[in-house]
Amino acid sequence: MGESLKITNVKSFLVFDGYARNWIIVKVETDSGIYGLGEATLEGKEESVTAAIRELGSYLIGKNPFHIEHHWQVMYRGGFWIGGPVVLSAASSLEQALWDIVGKSLGQPIYNLLGGPCRDRIRVYTHVGGQSPEEFAERGRQLVKQGFTALKFDPIQGPHWGTVKPEVFRRAIRITEALREAVGEDVALMVHEHGNLSPSTAIALAKALEPYNPFWFEEPVQPENVDAMAEVARSTKIPIASGERLYTRFGFRELFEKRAVSIAQPDPCHAGGILECRKIAAMAETYYISIAPHNPYGPVAVAVSVQLDTCIPNFLIQEYASYHRGEHNDILFNPLKVENGYISVPKEPGLGIRLNEEAIEKYPYQPRKFSGMLPYEDGSIFGKP
Repeated sequence: MGESLKITNVKSFLVFDGYARNWIIVKVETDSGIYGLGEATLEGKEESVTAAIRELGSYLIGKNPFHIEHHWQVMYRGGFWIGGPVVLSAASSLEQALWDIVGKSLGQPIYNLLGGPCRDRIRVYTHVGGQSPEEFAERGRQLVKQGFTALKFDPIQGPHWGTVKPEVFRRAIRITEALREAVGEDVALMVHEHGNLSPSTAIALAKALEPYNPFWFEEPVQPENVDAMAEVARSTKIPIASGERLYTRFGFRELFEKRAVSIAQPDPCHAGGILECRKIAAMAETYYISIAPHNPYGPVAVAVSVQLDTCIPNFLIQEYASYHRGEHNDILFNPLKVENGYISVPKEPGLGIRLNEEAIEKYPYQPRKFSGMLPYEDGSIFGKP
């Protein structure tokens, strides 16, 4: 059947999540009636990504969807300009959709085509926020009652680049202490600083947070300077996690070679898709590095991540943005659900999901104007004490 299939159309849908993002859902259709789904959500760059999907999709029309590796190489290397988040997000979503088609055509979930399952359920973590230590604590307790066993939070709160004011630093300690006391010692707490700190500030914060036993310290510094990340990693006993803003196995090579992280976080919606993230995981395994895929996006991205997580032997835990998704799950007829902090591995072919295009119309695209961040009193953006 695979040799006779041809791609006939590529569509993209923009879905406002009701909170802060517009999800980019891709549908690749074939002449057999089988279609595949993918997600290319790249916040703030929706129109750029949908344009890239149109450009790359035009190449796929008339092609055999089974030739996934070849099509990926063409989309990645086929022009003079290689990679970048916009093109790779588009290519990632199309690659996911091709895997969905192939899995449906063969009657197999995608993980069975990539070596088979290594587990039968996927542990997930979600996010906790607030305006005060007390609010963090209360929201943490509520999420634990819902069954979550792992929570991620940003104790610095707000835009800060480089160094932070002493009162902000002290507040971060109070937030962490309150959250740990509220949820107990058995709940994993992940600290995420979005790369906003200088190495010296990150090291100081890590040392101050070590008594609260964080599960990891995510993106303490910007990812473009691997030596700075490695400096932080050597200065704390907290495992360092990073990788959500790196692309393809080539972007992760130096991170692994310099032992800058203990947990790698490739995003299957940006890093190159399902197979590329599987290759990144295999590279990481040779360095005894765990994989925790990045995914604060929509229900299609959840289904993509679960297929990947299932077949990775060094998988650790999956990000799941519970705070704004429930009412939007109806864009799928059969969304994956979290129960007691886990998602059960689906048995259905492909991604195991089906698109409800009528429901998408209820959540129209909401353009969001770029405003930037000016966190300091003098109007500057970086490095004020």
